[in-house]
Amino acid sequence: MSRSSVSKLVPKVPGVPGGSLRAQYSASTKRGLVDVAEELFTEHGYAATSLDAIVSGAEVTKGALYHHFSGKQALFEAVFERVSSDASRAIQKALKGKRDPWEKARAGLEAFLLVVQEPRYRRIVVQEGPSVLGYERFREQEERSTFATVVDIVRSVLSAGTWELDEPMIQTFSRIFFGAMSSAGEDVAVADDPILAATRVEAAIGFIIAGFQSLADAGVPLPDPGARPVEVPAALEGS
Repeated sequence: MSRSSVSKLVPKVPGVPGGSLRAQYSASTKRGLVDVAEELFTEHGYAATSLDAIVSGAEVTKGALYHHFSGKQALFEAVFERVSSDASRAIQKALKGKRDPWEKARAGLEAFLLVVQEPRYRRIVVQEGPSVLGYERFREQEERSTFATVVDIVRSVLSAGTWELDEPMIQTFSRIFFGAMSSAGEDVAVADDPILAATRVEAAIGFIIAGFQSLADAGVPLPDPGARPVEVPAALEGS
C-alpha cells in the first residue's frame, strides 16, 4: 500500500466545541493510528506489520504512537475493539424494529454471517485475535461486544413459547448458542469459499431455529433442570 493511499486514512482535526486544539490534535492522531493499523493488520497480518510502517502511514513519530499506546499489541487491541464494536452495531441495526422473535433470530443470523465475511473481521477478529490477545482476553472482548445481543435474541425466542425459564437457564441457552455462533463464524471466516460456508451455516442454524419454533407452536415443555434424575432399577444396572 502506497504512502499516499494510507495517509488518506488519517482524519482531519475536527472542531470540537469546548476542546483545546491540542486535545483535538491528540484525538485525531490516535484515530489516525488506529485507521492505518487496521488497514495494515487486515492486509498483512499482525506479525508482518511493523510499527515503522504504521507511523509512516499515519505520518507521525514513534513518540506520538507511544504517547497513545504501549506498543503494537495495545494498538492491535484498539483495532480489535473497534472492528468488534462495528460488527455488533451492524447486527443491532439488523435487529431494529423486529418484533417477531423468529424473524429477529433469522435477521441476527444473516447479519452475523455478513459480518464474518468482511476481510477486516476475518483477519483481525477471527484469525489474529486469539493468538495476539491470548484466548482468555479474546473471549472476554468477544463476549463484551456480542454476547448481550445473543442473550437478547435467545430471550425473545424462548419467550415465544409457554416456557417459564429462570435467568440461569436463559444464560445457559445463551452460552450454548454463543459458542455455536462463534464456532460457525470461525468456520466461515477461514473457509476457502466463505459464501458457500455461510450458506451452510445459515441452513443448519436456520433448521435449529425452525425446530424451536415448532416446539413453541406445539406447546412442548422443556425439561425441568431442577427435577430429580430418573433412578435406574437395580435389576437393569449393568445390563
